[in-house]
Amino acid sequence: MSQTIVAVDIGGTKIACGLVTLGGEAPVIEKVQKVPTEAMKGGEYVLATVLAQVKAAIERAGEKPVGVGISSAGVVNPRNGDITFANELMPGWGGTHLGAEVTAATGLPCRVLNDVHAHALGEARWGGGRDAKSCLVAAVGTGIGGAFVEYGKIMLGAHDEAGHIGHVCCPAAAGVPCSCGATGHLEPIAAGPGIIREYVRLGGDAEKPDGTPMDGAEIDRRAAAGDKAAKAAESRAGRALGEVLGSMCNMLDPDVVILSGSVAQCGPDWSDSMAEAFKGQAMPPVATTPIVGGELGGDAPLVGAAENFVCSGYAEVSD
Repeated sequence: MSQTIVAVDIGGTKIACGLVTLGGEAPVIEKVQKVPTEAMKGGEYVLATVLAQVKAAIERAGEKPVGVGISSAGVVNPRNGDITFANELMPGWGGTHLGAEVTAATGLPCRVLNDVHAHALGEARWGGGRDAKSCLVAAVGTGIGGAFVEYGKIMLGAHDEAGHIGHVCCPAAAGVPCSCGATGHLEPIAAGPGIIREYVRLGGDAEKPDGTPMDGAEIDRRAAAGDKAAKAAESRAGRALGEVLGSMCNMLDPDVVILSGSVAQCGPDWSDSMAEAFKGQAMPPVATTPIVGGELGGDAPLVGAAENFVCSGYAEVSD
């Protein structure tokens, strides 16, 4: 029996909201609309935007959806849908009673999951991990997030924040400050901004020819053309990620590692360094763990949010 869910993906820059129908051979994603988050206007503003988008999606649906599934930035308590913590990229978002507010405004039940957890659940159920019993997912873009899914259940941890791969110790990041307040974490050197900083430090341009700030896509193009600074910056980031993924596989032993996000699209300077470093850290039993790309792209968190609503796709939840 198919069920249609309003699915929402709340990020620091945009909010995507559409309809996801589950119950067939594959999820059907339709009528998705995207609006700017405008996170700097505060948590109340973001909440009002989310509620407006959910109500609009309900009106777009042919039949009344069975509920609302949300993927949100920040640390999420999936038992009640509260946002328990959010960093400075979404000021005032922490403390939002998101699930309760959506239900009060729409009359529909609502389930909320962290955005990377939802992304991972979508990929595990319907993407790169659909044939695997367990998968480790790393989303590498402006930041780095991760999640471990086993038998279709997300590992949450005692504080609902398991999977923060970007905030584990990395030898190459010794002494480098991280946005979380610690030093020596993976994210500041292996995420997109870290690649740009390293490129500029090595003598690369801080701006593109048109005067706009340098970005990762341009650095990747320059690496492919032989730019030594670009090649070195990507290699450093790939190597750092590979070391951490190898260590994580030693601990979790997944069937497959799934990489998604903009940085995961980098060329061979990045990917070859990542693969070599992975094998250098992984113990022999896990050294052959396949590392594959995500298949759902930007739809992954919407699919995961809908799956979470229908199947309670996380570790056993109780009050």
